[in-house]
Amino acid sequence: MTTTPNDQTTAALPGRPPVVDLATWQIARDELLVREKAHTREGDALAAARRRLPMVELDGTVEVVGADGPVPFLDLFQGRDELVVYHSMWYDGAPHQGQCEGCTFNVWNMKDTVYLNARGVSFAVLTSGAWDEVAPYVEFMGYPQPWYSVRGVEAPLLAEEGHIICFLRDGDRVFLTYSTTGRGNEPADGSMGLLDMTPYGRGEAWEDKPEGWPEGNNACWYWRADADGNATWGPTSRPVPQWTRPGATPAETLGRRGHDH
Repeated sequence: MTTTPNDQTTAALPGRPPVVDLATWQIARDELLVREKAHTREGDALAAARRRLPMVELDGTVEVVGADGPVPFLDLFQGRDELVVYHSMWYDGAPHQGQCEGCTFNVWNMKDTVYLNARGVSFAVLTSGAWDEVAPYVEFMGYPQPWYSVRGVEAPLLAEEGHIICFLRDGDRVFLTYSTTGRGNEPADGSMGLLDMTPYGRGEAWEDKPEGWPEGNNACWYWRADADGNATWGPTSRPVPQWTRPGATPAETLGRRGHDH
């Protein structure tokens, strides 16, 4: 039998959920579960609608540039029938710490694609940056995914930056099937879903929070940080994943790393 101290069951803790006994919590949890299941079913219906979208044929012989030089886009499938691409933003001439916070965040969340591969889906990152700039950045970050430059490639293969794009292969024919951006990228960001399960959520200003909860910040505010992990923009900050890349240590300062690009 689970019990709680009597003087705690109705205590109001500032900026925190009310304290109740387990039975009361279970009732509230079961009520929310009904809504969660409805949300899941609606998500399943949307996924079914995506599977029924028409598709557009592309030229799979168009060349993109990667670590092994120019290759036809068809090679990105690695012999599999499906391909998911993240198109990362790129700022020409910018140092590593000046590249896009959001795209760095997204790509870092998609480092391991072994389960996609197991289901016949390949994964690659495209970017509009010139390969001679992109290559040292990929090495700096320690990205295991294959990256390719689409500099000079025409839309729709080029698409738009910050997008997740899905393709289907039928022999040597390539088809565009789906594309999304903004919050549509969130399924790839597992940390977002986990934060949504926590009492304080993402800590962003737009969220609906009870009165007295910690004040939220602008969306993506935590995507840049200094070496101590403090969310900030400026000369001492860089995208958070860059502090956790292979070989990075919290003690390193931007001043000592300012020329590591």
